[in-house]
Amino acid sequence: MSLYEANSALSLPVTAVAWTSNSTTCPKDFSLISMTQDGTAANFVRGFGIKSGHYLCFSTNTAGGMVVSDIQIITDKEPIPHGYCYIPEYLEPKASVWKKKRVCVRIVPLGSVETAVLDIRLTAKSKVVLQHYTCLGDIHGYVIWCKKGHFSSPVPQAKPRSISVELRKMSLDQPAPPLPLRPSNTHPAPSVGKLSRRRSNLEIKDPGESVYDSSNIYGISAMDGVPFVLHPRFETQASRPVPSNALSNICIKSIQDIENEYNYTFAVEESAASRSRPRTSLSSHSH
Repeated sequence: MSLYEANSALSLPVTAVAWTSNSTTCPKDFSLISMTQDGTAANFVRGFGIKSGHYLCFSTNTAGGMVVSDIQIITDKEPIPHGYCYIPEYLEPKASVWKKKRVCVRIVPLGSVETAVLDIRLTAKSKVVLQHYTCLGDIHGYVIWCKKGHFSSPVPQAKPRSISVELRKMSLDQPAPPLPLRPSNTHPAPSVGKLSRRRSNLEIKDPGESVYDSSNIYGISAMDGVPFVLHPRFETQASRPVPSNALSNICIKSIQDIENEYNYTFAVEESAASRSRPRTSLSSHSH
């Protein structure tokens, strides 16, 4: 890469080109070209007693997300090329630009091209040649030059955000809040993962002290500390070997056998339900 290419890669692209009357009508983010490269005034309106001027100005502000990829000078009889537009005018009232030749630009999105217009310069009608610049043509006695090349994309800057007090409290960088004070006669909360340490705490607690600690979500239940053992009757049965002939005495019954064995007709209930209730005669007593 040559020195020219390296300098071009570090340049900002031109994002807009316009006409202006003077520095007061020039937009604040535009740079006015007041002098040519060979030392003459860059006012395109020449004449004695003419107060208003016509100056070229351009901007390198990339906030709009657009860049100027090309500049052309056309005559009033030529149609404007496709994708191009005439540059805007920031002039004093009743002022107009010479229309026999006009400047048009091609404006494209910032990320759609790799090269764009990097600089614009003017020279008077002479044999002055600007190196690394492209001659676009002459207008009213001035020659317009532009330099194209690779441009450096602007680095996006993060917008400052206001952080609420609640979010600041949740920040990991802040120190942890102090633990609430505990009474001096209470024991420290037992570890959740170690059952033996929790059982040892049960032995040293006072009989009148509550076992359940409401300040701990892993409270001690009533079964903590109770050993798991089998009843002696089941331990005897478990240790006693099962005789081999015990399995041979098991009788497997079919569904029909079960129905025959436990068949019940409900005849007694049916006869009781069919009996008529005895009528009770009510006798009237005279008083």
